[in-house]
Formats: sequence, structure tokens, C-alpha cells
Amino acid sequence: MNSQPHSSLGFWRQLWRRWVSAVTLGAPAHAVDQPAFGGWIPIRSLSARHKPRILKHLVALKPEDRYLRFGYPATDEQIARYVSGLNFERDEIFGVFNRRLDLVAMAHLAFSIDPQWATCAEFGVSVASHQRGKGLGVRLFNHAVMHARNEGVSMIFIHALSENVAMLKIARHAGATVQRDGSESEAYLSLPLATLDSQISGLMQEQMAELDYQLKMQAHQFRAWLATVQEIRQGVRDARHTSHKP
Repeated sequence: MNSQPHSSLGFWRQLWRRWVSAVTLGAPAHAVDQPAFGGWIPIRSLSARHKPRILKHLVALKPEDRYLRFGYPATDEQIARYVSGLNFERDEIFGVFNRRLDLVAMAHLAFSIDPQWATCAEFGVSVASHQRGKGLGVRLFNHAVMHARNEGVSMIFIHALSENVAMLKIARHAGATVQRDGSESEAYLSLPLATLDSQISGLMQEQMAELDYQLKMQAHQFRAWLATVQEIRQGVRDARHTSHKP
């Protein structure tokens, strides 16, 4: 019984390291979404089953961060309606999980429902305050750009408050055209056509992120199992101690 969690975790770790090494060594020098080994951040596609974690992440945002993310001081109820209305079949929602499987950053790539703008998508991102300064926003944007290219999108649109300096900086650094209109700004980034390299890179990133998530899930389950075993053992010790009392 004790060997199964350890052997399973060891298998996942070895496979994960092998995949990361393969992708890192094969990455072209100019690939902005594939940093050197040790700097890779697993970005995973989210599904409807992740709604509770998405809601938890967004509700935990500070008031000023909610304001910058949604363009208004969103309440818990408004955020809950936003999460409830997420369309995982049409749009792409990406996330970054920590080792406790808490969602610490997420991005929403919303595809146009107007046939006239079928090759356009809008990007939005949020990062937990304690995870700032790690480049998660940039990584999520680069990942979204790569995914959008592979889906045939020719332009990414970003609507942000003019005071959202971080988001506008990411857009400008990527080469987007930013137009300011009072308190609001709009950024437009034209995307090149997808290539075989971008498609393979996107596929590998998704596979690696899924593997990373499964590894964290295995570790989470193992810690829960270990805590239960330790609790049982402690209960047995206490029972023995009580039975030996005169």
C-alpha cells in the first residue's frame, strides 16, 4: 500500500522532466513562449469543471484589481455571473495553478460571435496579487497569441482602462497599436499566419501543462492520503497509551 503513491509520483516526475527537457532543447532561440529550463510556466486550458477555482481566484482579487480586470468595481455577484456565463466551447480560458492546485492566474481569449469579425479575438487577464512580478501576465498573453494564431485569428483586441499600465505595457511590447480615448484604451495586435512550428509548440505546451497538472493532482492526493495515515497512526498510539494506563 505504501509503495503505490511513491511509484506513481516517481513515474510522473520522470516523464514530466523528460518532456520539459525535450521541448526546451528543441525550442528556437526566438520563441518567447518557451523560456529556458527552470523558467517554464505550465499554462493549462480550463474547462467547465474548473469554474469553482475560477470563481475563487476572481473573488479573491483586491478591489483595485477587480476594477482593472473588468473595467468597473465588480461585486461578488457580478463576478459569479461572469463565471457562470463562460463559454468553454467557443472561447479559450487558460490558467496557472500552484502546487496546491489553486488558480493563481488566468486569461480569457474570447472569440467573436459576429461572422464579420470571425478572425478576431479579445484578451483579458488576471493575476493574484501575491504572484505579481513573476511574468505570469506576459506568459499568458504569449500563450494566448500562439493559440490564437493556430486557430486562424488574425487580430487580438485588448480593451483596458488607460490606468492599467501593466496590461498596456504587455500589449505595446508585443507590437500592438494602442489608441487612448479618455479613461479607456484599446490595443490591436495583428498576428502572423500559423506555422508548423507554432502548431507543434502549442501542442507540446498543452501536453506539458496537462502532465504538470496531473503531477500536482497526484502529489495533492498523496499528501491527503499521508495525512490520513498519520492521523490513523496517531489514533492507534493514543489508544495504546490509554489502554496501558492503570
